[in-house]
Order: sequence, then C-alpha cells, then structure tokens
Amino acid sequence: MRLRVSILAVIVGLAVATFAGDRGTQRNRQAQDRRSPQRGQRIVPTHPDEKYGDHEKQAFDLYLVDSDKPTPLFIWIHGGGFRGGDKRGVNQYMLQRFAEHGVSFASMNYRLSDVGPYPMQMLDAARGLQTIRHRAKQYNIDPKRIACCGSSAGAGISMWLLYHDDLADKQSDDPVARQSTRITCAVSIGGQPSYDPRVICKLFNTEHVHEALVTFYRMKDDKDLSRPELIRLFEDASAINHATRDDPPLYLYYPQANEPLPPNSTGKQHIHHPKFGPFLRAKTDKLGLETVLKLREDYETGGRNAPVIVRDQVDWVLKHFGIEPKKTE
Repeated sequence: MRLRVSILAVIVGLAVATFAGDRGTQRNRQAQDRRSPQRGQRIVPTHPDEKYGDHEKQAFDLYLVDSDKPTPLFIWIHGGGFRGGDKRGVNQYMLQRFAEHGVSFASMNYRLSDVGPYPMQMLDAARGLQTIRHRAKQYNIDPKRIACCGSSAGAGISMWLLYHDDLADKQSDDPVARQSTRITCAVSIGGQPSYDPRVICKLFNTEHVHEALVTFYRMKDDKDLSRPELIRLFEDASAINHATRDDPPLYLYYPQANEPLPPNSTGKQHIHHPKFGPFLRAKTDKLGLETVLKLREDYETGGRNAPVIVRDQVDWVLKHFGIEPKKTE
C-alpha cells in the first residue's frame, strides 16, 4: 500500500494552518469569554511566563489559588498538530471551576515541530512538569496531586506522560531531572493514542498520512515509513504502547461526530475521530485500567467547550484529587 504524503501540500498547509490557527484561536477566546461565569472578567495568570528552559516556548503560565496548604495542580497542554497553538488559549470556565475547588492551574507551551522532531515536544512537557515539582514549595503545589489535560496534540502529550515510565533520573546532578514525571490522571480531548502512521492508516483503512506527522517525524517520502530508525520513533511516540497495569486513570472525550468516514479518508477527516477511543479501550480494559470514554453524542450540546462537557471533565479530575465536586444549578 502506498501512503500518500505530499511534501508540497505540507509546506502550503503549514502557512494556511498558521493563519487559520491564529484566527481560530481568536474566535475561541471570544467564545470562551462569552461562556465565562464572570463575563468580561477574564482570569489572568498569577505567574505568567514561568520558564523551564532557554527557548521562548519552554514556559508556562500559572494560575495559583490562595491557600494555607499546598493545592492540587491541573496542567493544560495546548493542541495544534505540534505545529501551532499557545498556552494563552485556556478555557475560562475550566479555570473558574478548578479555582472554586481550590485547585491551581498551569498552561504550558512547548517547542513545536518547526524547531525539532519527536521526542522534543513530549520531553519539553515532561521537563515543564518536573520544573513545577521542583518548585512545588515555592508555588504552594502538592506534588502528589498533579493532572494533565490537552486537546489533539496536547492530549497526545498528556496520554504519553500518563502511560510512559517515570523519566526521573535519580542519579542526576540536576535537581529538576530528579523529579518524577508521573501524574495522578489525565484528560484527553480529541486525542490520538497512536502516532504511528502505519497503525492509523490501518485503523481507518486509508492511505493518507496527516501532514502534521510528516513534520513531526521529518519524513521525506514513503520509504521513511519502513525505515527502522523512524519506526522506533513511531512506536515510542504512541502512548498506547507504553500502557501497563500500574498506570493512572484516563478520561477520553471526542467532540467529532461519531460517524462513518468516507473511503480512504484524509488525515484531516480521521485524526480526531472517536474511533481512537475504542481502539485504546481495547488495550486498557485488558490491563484493568480506568478509562472513561465520552462522545459528542453523549451530550445534548456538542462541541468541545460547552460548560456541561467541561464540568464533567473537571469533576472527574476533582474526584481523583480526593475533592468532592460542588453541585451546580
């Protein structure tokens, strides 16, 4: 089977995606403002642009709540196909709901695929997490209660952190590197449990590889799909391959309609499809892992940012933090 990868299309797509992403981010922020419980009063970071590395993208914003004891922390990792997105695009309702329950919030940037290929993006997020743990006392954070969440690429990173073995290097001279990368739980919104193009094409019966994966792995042509060094990256980048019986719980939500795809679907058509959910559940169920799967069709209101959908995700995380969610009217 010949997998259709157009390098020219990727280059053109990058320019279009960047422009469209900027406009989409602006529209999303405006929509989030309208859905905020305190319309016109955006919650702003208490600690903006905290650095965890030398690159400008190696930074996170903190929204710390006032507390006389260490607070749990929820980390948002943005999506954008590893090519775009920004930590500023956070959901105001989600921020508010966590703050009402005494949970602090972080939104993290990471270097994108124009800077370097996998595993840079995952390792950046891990380093950001380790940096927060290293500064837990400074931030008044409970290092034992940290969860991650993201959409699309950010969801993939969150699942990768959830299932991957601890990256802590206990023998390192670097105190940050000695910190654990294990988390309490994770939420995935439209996420991909596998970034192996061979697996994705088989799952969706297609010959099309999403252009984001081309840049993610620096692929040049179809022959790259059989190169041993790239196959190792395909497999290592896929969170599903790291899942073991001792891993924490995961909440999956897919906002794309659960409808059949056309024959030989394009990457854009299948990359967020709900079929990824049962694909992952088939493995995690065998391992005895808690995996909640919610689809757009489970709600009267579809989409990604509807308050009832976000509230379900937040309340699930709260319970895993040992916090009883407050009832809403």
